Amino acid sequence: MNQMTAHNEHNITFIEQELDWFSQVLDARMQRYFEDREFDLSEMPPPEIPMETGTYKDLVLAHGMTPEERIILIMSLVPHLNPQLFDRFYIQNKSISRNFSEFGGQDSTQHRGFIPTGETACFVLAGKDLRKRVRLLNIFKDDHFFRKDNILSLSHNGVAETFWSGKLSISDECLSIITTGEAFEPTYSSSFPATRISTHQTMDDLVLSPQVLDEVQHIRTWMSFQQEIRASETLSRRLRKGYRALFFGPPGTGKTLTVSILGNAHGRSVYRIDLSQVVSKYIGETEKNLSRIFDLAENKDWILFFDEAESLFSKRTDVTDSKDRFANQETSYLLQRVESFDGLIILATNLKPNIDRAFIRRFQSIVNFTLPQARERELLWGNVLSSFELGPDVDIPLLARNYEIAGGAINNAVQFAWIHSRRKQKDRIWQEDVVHGIVRELGKEGKTSKL
Repeated sequence: MNQMTAHNEHNITFIEQELDWFSQVLDARMQRYFEDREFDLSEMPPPEIPMETGTYKDLVLAHGMTPEERIILIMSLVPHLNPQLFDRFYIQNKSISRNFSEFGGQDSTQHRGFIPTGETACFVLAGKDLRKRVRLLNIFKDDHFFRKDNILSLSHNGVAETFWSGKLSISDECLSIITTGEAFEPTYSSSFPATRISTHQTMDDLVLSPQVLDEVQHIRTWMSFQQEIRASETLSRRLRKGYRALFFGPPGTGKTLTVSILGNAHGRSVYRIDLSQVVSKYIGETEKNLSRIFDLAENKDWILFFDEAESLFSKRTDVTDSKDRFANQETSYLLQRVESFDGLIILATNLKPNIDRAFIRRFQSIVNFTLPQARERELLWGNVLSSFELGPDVDIPLLARNYEIAGGAINNAVQFAWIHSRRKQKDRIWQEDVVHGIVRELGKEGKTSKL
């Protein structure tokens, strides 16, 4: 048995012990409840923490979980790992011919299992004891590690009738970590309208003006010392939470590539937010979409990248009707979430004047990505063309001097040149192939140039 297999086996064994313990606790609670007798969790202590390694054990130890917290954690796992444990909640109250309301719970629309709610947790841990029930409120407060570290929460879809009616939900991230030991990487969906972007390029491949490179290095320095800031009471009190940067400039000047390289250089995941899915015409939906993104990204050290940010971070308007009021409300909500996010947020736009000034004041860096100068274009041409077989007439300095185009356009031109050369059955790229590609790129912008 290799080390990883042994680790997983020990982890599953501990989870099985916790499930068995919870099953015994649940049986004892139900029996005592219907006999109108008290039951205290201290009568049935949890399993001892094993010596062997395991992600579930690590989570329990890291937070010094109490028996009550361990019960709530394992309850959130039951629908995923052993849903039949909750079948005993389907017994009916014969006097009213329906399920017992004190059990709480929800019927799932996707499978036949019982979904626990806060009310279910109250029944298991408090029974009829009102004082215990009130004390349990502390476990579901925002400052509890369950919520702060995105372990689990009571999720209220729509308007909840009571606080305890919220569904007891373990986060996707926590579920992945404690069951497989692997970090959770969300995929694009309607509930998470963001896509992970990455690159194999490094800081050495980044060709930018000295001013822009200086700003990028400033951001890198903050990323390098982010943990020190979090750990220091003085720094965390004096410095702003998180870091916000605005990248603006014409298309193709390296905004997205720079964000990807920052993530690559520091081992951070970069998620580009799909604003077409975030912004909704329905009142309240935009805030809900944003909330899902920020809640999932909290404490992950992800880089959140809002491209074409002017569509969401635009200027607030004078209120003339209800649509204006709700649009301003969305902007205010976004401002609050951006301000409280403790990671790196980067906005990119081609239209800086359209960004709300309230956001501008809160950026630590505002970086102007200009079109590259001749020297920078020469480096860009050299970097891209170095991967191809070139004809002897390819003149990189001439290309850099004669054609004022951005780095993105240079990449496109070279791709076109390679395909064009293959169409003509050439074994290498020649100057005319590259120039054809340049003219094609200029045509996209409504510009003309001679071959």
